[in-house]
Amino acid sequence: MEKEKWLFVDSGNCDPAFNMAMDEALLNWHSEGKIPPVIRFYGWNPATLSIGYFQKVEKEIDMDAVKKHQLGFVRRPTGGRGVLHDQELTYSVIVSEEHPDMPASVTEAYRVISEGIKDGFNFLGLETYFAIPRTEEEKEGLKNPRSAVCFDAPSWYELVVEGRKVAGSAQTRQKGVILQHGSILLEIDEDKLFDVFKYPSDRVRERMQQNFRKKAVAVNALRKEPVTIDEAKTAFKAGFEKGLNIELVPYELSPEQLGEVNKLAENRYRNDEWTFKR
Repeated sequence: MEKEKWLFVDSGNCDPAFNMAMDEALLNWHSEGKIPPVIRFYGWNPATLSIGYFQKVEKEIDMDAVKKHQLGFVRRPTGGRGVLHDQELTYSVIVSEEHPDMPASVTEAYRVISEGIKDGFNFLGLETYFAIPRTEEEKEGLKNPRSAVCFDAPSWYELVVEGRKVAGSAQTRQKGVILQHGSILLEIDEDKLFDVFKYPSDRVRERMQQNFRKKAVAVNALRKEPVTIDEAKTAFKAGFEKGLNIELVPYELSPEQLGEVNKLAENRYRNDEWTFKR
């Protein structure tokens, strides 16, 4: 039986506003029936701190540290916590809520989409499994996270190796379309990551950072041979094709589409009203 064809966009390293605008534009075009479902790979130039839609900048983020480390800064259209996008492969999946393979519940849709990521890790020789919060304390921790750092703890159906989180994802649903995007960390600069958040005291920061080490890990800390970004792209592209039972067809945006993305980047994601609104 012929596999369903989805578009595959590899947009390389882009600036933070453009990255978020492209994800939103792909969602819009899919909702309008202009394009089929899409999987996109991208990176960040410069390295960027992205924050979740509901996060409060003033309360949680040390903007002086963001500037000191010369990081980009952007608010995502998805929820979740802060992510430092540096040495990683970032992915996004855009697919209709009505797609026959997509469950109605957010957590179950996470699981289906994350099958592709799970298979990608398998192609890199890493055995991952889905995190399922079991205790009431773990479930409560997801509702009221103690930390503004995304990789501090796995959510429902996020992927872990030996109990430590290896990929972080966030999801939104708009206009009948699911947008899920996330980070597959090849390396973590832990000190830089913890510099950009605010803490009640140095002791609290130290405790959180120690805790983080036990809960998150980057791909290259788990392998003898480091993975290059190109090897990661090859593995996860094959992973999505296997996990979602699809064929990915390379796609490049037209000049008109790129113009639309740039306009959205300028009007929303480079706009301080959007970025600092909470």
